[in-house]
Amino acid sequence: MRVGIALAAGTAALMVATLTGCGSSDSGDRPATSGQSVSATKTMAPEAPTGFDPCHDIPVSVLDSEGLGHQSSDANSDGSGGVKWRGCSYFEDDGYGVSIRTTNITLPMVRANTGFKVSEELNIGGRSALIYHDTDQPDQRAFCLLNAEMKGGSLEISIDNPATRRRSGTLASCDIAKELAAKLVPVMPANA
Repeated sequence: MRVGIALAAGTAALMVATLTGCGSSDSGDRPATSGQSVSATKTMAPEAPTGFDPCHDIPVSVLDSEGLGHQSSDANSDGSGGVKWRGCSYFEDDGYGVSIRTTNITLPMVRANTGFKVSEELNIGGRSALIYHDTDQPDQRAFCLLNAEMKGGSLEISIDNPATRRRSGTLASCDIAKELAAKLVPVMPANA
């Protein structure tokens, strides 16, 4: 299994644990977050946004421009408290891996989450976006999360780019996330 796919699953588990305050961890190595987080269930949409399908709506030209010629099976995930992710993972041969998913997690929920540190707020193609990291992530150069605002949630881009990757290992993961988001956001329907 590719590291990017494993990262997507770990990110899902971590986001659920920290958003819902369930007191569990993503791998057993991270401390429990109970009592430190915001409840996601009171303001969260019941489903991930459906106005853009990361498995079928990304133009081949965008994937080719990033060298993302390989798509894994879907990266759908349902978390406790009603958190949902819908999308796919892609990877570049000897390069970075990315999970691109819609989620019912909103930008205010990310900002309020004490398990993450927002490192940058930006506007991409007219949509608000956040770049953030797990506060316990040891290698913030290699891993990056970017969420761009959607109605009822956000588009999550989760980058996994270890330094050992020949084609992309010298690049910062958040620079990759921003470049990819700049290509994806304009192809999203305005009402998504």
